[in-house]
Amino acid sequence: MHETNIPSNVKLKETGFGYTLSLIGGKYKMIIMYWLSENKVMRFNELKRCIGTISFKTQSIMLKELEADGLIIRKEFPQIPPKVEYSLSERGLSLIPLLNMMCEWGEKNSLPALEAVQR
Repeated sequence: MHETNIPSNVKLKETGFGYTLSLIGGKYKMIIMYWLSENKVMRFNELKRCIGTISFKTQSIMLKELEADGLIIRKEFPQIPPKVEYSLSERGLSLIPLLNMMCEWGEKNSLPALEAVQR
């Protein structure tokens, strides 16, 4: 049996791993963070065009959750029509190396990559 660093009486959400997953979990949060890391500052519709498959409501929810968790900054400009820009906070930027490592792992361990190694 494999030993873990998580005592059996501790809930996943109470671990560092569980907490991190609670912040970046969900279908679109990491994708939003990726686009903000690439473009620095984006407006709502720019993000929507980049993501493509996300609904208006889902994107609004994801952005509100990311802002509430301190991972993105929402800057509203007092003008007509309203202008809102989104960017990563320092806290959000600190997660980008983790997301990059996940991408690298996926590239090395994807099915096509593994098949190429087996040849």
